[in-house]
Amino acid sequence: MQDKPGLGEQALDKAVEIGVGSQLDELENLDVAIKTDPLKLIQGQVDDVKIAGDGLVMQKDLRVTQLDMHMTSVAIDPLKAAFGKIELTKPTDASVRAVLTESDINRAFNCDFVRDKLQNLQVLVNGQPTTVSAQRVDFRLPGDRHIALKAILSLPNNQTGQVEFSAIPEVSSNGQTVTLANVEYGEGEELSPELTAALIDQTSAILNLSNFDLVGMSLKIKKLQIEAGKLTIQAEAHLEKFPTA
Repeated sequence: MQDKPGLGEQALDKAVEIGVGSQLDELENLDVAIKTDPLKLIQGQVDDVKIAGDGLVMQKDLRVTQLDMHMTSVAIDPLKAAFGKIELTKPTDASVRAVLTESDINRAFNCDFVRDKLQNLQVLVNGQPTTVSAQRVDFRLPGDRHIALKAILSLPNNQTGQVEFSAIPEVSSNGQTVTLANVEYGEGEELSPELTAALIDQTSAILNLSNFDLVGMSLKIKKLQIEAGKLTIQAEAHLEKFPTA
């Protein structure tokens, strides 16, 4: 049977919950577990911090079905801790696991922020300058390391078209970006190289989680795992400070 958290731990748990929650647009569930002992806490030392959240919606309408963070040997200001506040006295690193579903990523593709980037694009279609807008994007995770995307397009003269391709996401060596390799086109082949490039750029931007950074935190992606309907991202987070309300 695990020991119940002490009053100091409980106060810090609540402070982290409030701080993380203040950075989110929506939140279904958030659990924080801080482990240390009173003597270490007086000295500003925290042994273990675990944060687990479900249904987190961050900036630009990007949603994570599940997010887990774990950090050890955290140094904090003991005077602030006495009043239930966490202030790092030196940066700390955390391991991060994020799970996104097809619906999470489709939500991001069809939010206003991303849709605006796919409107009124000046591209070449069959060698002719054309203004094209994406009406809807359908993102799928079929498994076998691949992602698949189909965009329904609005063309001049009330015509419609589509771009469809599959690809394998790859993490850059520095963990800062995700690129798409082995791009294969579906029916109709490639309608416009510029349009495809814009869709690939937006796919990479969503998958590299840059918009998931909380204040004072930066992410470095270590691994992507794609299963049917689910994308799991393993990453490292560098925290200069804890999120505060």
